[in-house]
Amino acid sequence: MSEGLLASIYIAASVLFILSLGGLSNQEKAKRAIWYGMVGMAIAVISTLGSIAFVSEDSLLGIQNIEIIGAALLVGSVIGIIVAQRVEMTGMPQLVAALHSFVGLAAVFTGINAQIVVESVHVLGNNQELFGFAKKIVSKDAVELNILKIEVLLGVFIGAITFTGSVIAFG
Repeated sequence: MSEGLLASIYIAASVLFILSLGGLSNQEKAKRAIWYGMVGMAIAVISTLGSIAFVSEDSLLGIQNIEIIGAALLVGSVIGIIVAQRVEMTGMPQLVAALHSFVGLAAVFTGINAQIVVESVHVLGNNQELFGFAKKIVSKDAVELNILKIEVLLGVFIGAITFTGSVIAFG
């Protein structure tokens, strides 16, 4: 899947998310807004999985990534369903805080992974076996790498604050 097509699909999914959030402010439009959000998420997940499947033509790396993502989705879905069914309506704010803490934790792990990839590329240099994010990093100059490092630092910092605040809100 080309990068341009993938970017266009992500923009369409983002527009659906924005429509979803905008529609949730009105009770009459909320049902349609929920559908916008569900379709936007389905588009984003399917396009991401489709792009991962074609990461490397020479190896099974893309298939292995899909298996790992599928296993993580399954485990997360089972845990989410069990927790959501046990919580009463009066406990919903705490449930939302608990689930939101995972969003912050995901941001922290994503930032840490990005930093590990940046350091790995720095050590390996321009290796032919690099792909995806690592392959893009090789072509960046010092200024672009510094901007990336600042973005990663901010992502980890904000994610950690989100995680901590959500855990405190959960009680």
